Amino acid sequence: MIAGVDEAGRGPLAGPVVAAAVILCKPRPSGLDDSKKLTADRRAALEAVIKRRCHWAVGVVDVGEIDRLNIFGATMLAMTLAVDALCAKIGCDPREVLVDGNLTPHGRRPEWRWAARPIVGGDALEPCISAASIIAKEHRDALMRDYHNHHPHYGWAQNKGYGTPDHLAALREHGPSPLHRRSFAPVAQLVML
Repeated sequence: MIAGVDEAGRGPLAGPVVAAAVILCKPRPSGLDDSKKLTADRRAALEAVIKRRCHWAVGVVDVGEIDRLNIFGATMLAMTLAVDALCAKIGCDPREVLVDGNLTPHGRRPEWRWAARPIVGGDALEPCISAASIIAKEHRDALMRDYHNHHPHYGWAQNKGYGTPDHLAALREHGPSPLHRRSFAPVAQLVML
């Protein structure tokens, strides 16, 4: 059993970072690819298939932890939480964990106990990482749509917390919300004013 891991939400100014871990079923869902290359409708359809037929779990690290650890540390924690939750669901450890990127949580998180291999561009190369990228993005996007209901002036239903011109304008007008990452420069600069 090989698990794929990917994250969503490293770059936004607001909201959590989310990682997903997926062990694919056989036959694996067709059409898997990097979540950023898929249309929203295709991503949603694949998410439903992955969740119905494969083993999956997510790890979510909130804004407070992002600001405390930094985004890299928070991403490593989210990946660790996702794999740990996946292991709890299936009752055993995967043989190997394939991680999108050039680094893994091995040696960076004390809880990480799995053999891991980083794969640059893995979300487009390894189907299990592609599946994880889809689950992570869809999960985070759903969270941001929900947060939008509580803070509608930032436009999170559309921008998902990224620093778009409209989001930055709303940030200047309304100031940061509790869901903004105060350690990120555009938010930190406003807090210091």
